[in-house]
This record gives sequence, C-alpha cells and structure tokens, in this order.
Amino acid sequence: MTEPKGEGAVARKVDWRVRIGVPFGILVLKILGATWRWRVQNEDVVRHSTEGGKGLILGLWHGQLLPLAWYMRGRGIVVLVSSSRDGEVITRVIESVGYRTVRGSSTRGGREALVSLLRELRAGSTIAITPDGPRGPVRQYQAGALVAAQRTGVPIVPYALHVDRAWRLKGWDSFTIPKPFARIQLVFGEPKFVEGDSSATAIEQAGVFEQDLDAAVATAERLAVERLAAARGAIANASETPDARA
Repeated sequence: MTEPKGEGAVARKVDWRVRIGVPFGILVLKILGATWRWRVQNEDVVRHSTEGGKGLILGLWHGQLLPLAWYMRGRGIVVLVSSSRDGEVITRVIESVGYRTVRGSSTRGGREALVSLLRELRAGSTIAITPDGPRGPVRQYQAGALVAAQRTGVPIVPYALHVDRAWRLKGWDSFTIPKPFARIQLVFGEPKFVEGDSSATAIEQAGVFEQDLDAAVATAERLAVERLAAARGAIANASETPDARA
C-alpha cells in the first residue's frame, strides 16, 4: 500500500526526535540539574499529607515545570502528559527520571485521563498537575485538578519556586530553565481540600486555588530576596571588621 503523502515525513521527524532528542535532553537536564543549589521550605507537608497511603495532588504552574520536576524526581509521582506527539517526547524524558505518566489532556483523551487519575489517587498515589497546562491561559486553574480532588477527597498542595538566574522561553508560559549553578528557593504551601459534592462546585473554587499557588510563588521570591540581602549584609560586615591580628 502506498504511504499517504506527508505522513512518512512526519513519522520520520518524530522518530528522529525520539531517538536523538530524548537522550540528549535527558543528558542536558542531568548535567544542569546537578549544578542547581536548593533551599526548600515546608517539604514535610508532603510526607504528612501522604501518611497512611493517602493520595495527594501537587499543583504547579506550567512555566516552572522543569526545575520542579527535577527536584521531585525518583519518587514514583504520576504526571499527566499530553497525548500529542510532543507528549511522547516529554513522557520518555520524565519517565527516565522516575516518574509515571498518564496520557491525555483537556482536548485529547481527557475523559480517559481523568478516570486514570482518579484510580491512581484512590490507590494512594501522588499526582503532579499543571492546572494551567498544556496551553494556558497562563496561571489560571483549569477543571482537571479541582474535579479530581473533589471526587477523591484528597487535598491539593501548591508548590512553586524562585530562580535567581534562568533562561525563560518566549512562549505562553515563559517556561523557566535555571542556568548552571542557579540558586533556587522552593516553597510548599499548605494542603487544601476542594469543598462541595459536584464538579460545578469544584470548578467555582478555581480562584481560591490560583491564589494559593500564586502565594507560594510570592513566598519563594520573598525568601530568595531576604536570603540575598542577608548574604550581602554578612559580606559588608566582614569587610568592615578589623583584622584581629592587626
């Protein structure tokens, strides 16, 4: 049978990206990630929230996905990944650093993905969701995480970071890639349950959860600024202190 015009070229392009792009991306991520320097606040909330085999949803903005995914690697966390061709590349990268994946999105395979997420949460899994992904609007909660939390009775913990030096891609979410040896302040917020007994009620609470996640971003930035100011103050004091041997 004759191959439809154009489909072979697309398949070859995808195969090239998977065969070469994925191993290269993993190598670059591991090299970069090994240089990042972390300060973390309130991480114990994750352990407390999952005691006794309880499920948990971690909410993060899509633009901060890369460094947050690196920090939480190797814990068997479940991640929702788009069922697109790009999603195949992302799946292979994040599975290589210890994540499990559920494929789907709000536009492709959404119903099946939600069913899989509910099953994972009821089994006690921790799930990481970018509520503004995969295409925005930026920093606006979509229905998925809220409905999943409401139907399973698990809390959502916001987590966010501030990076002192980073590349930010020119996309809808200003995707953040910390530069080598970047200092990163990570903050976990407090767990919050979605109230009510219907999906409509859950979705109405989007603004509250947006505020929680934005507050985590603001806290991370404030702590990073305070840390920098303290370091500069210490350097200034040291330069003003006379040498004890003089």
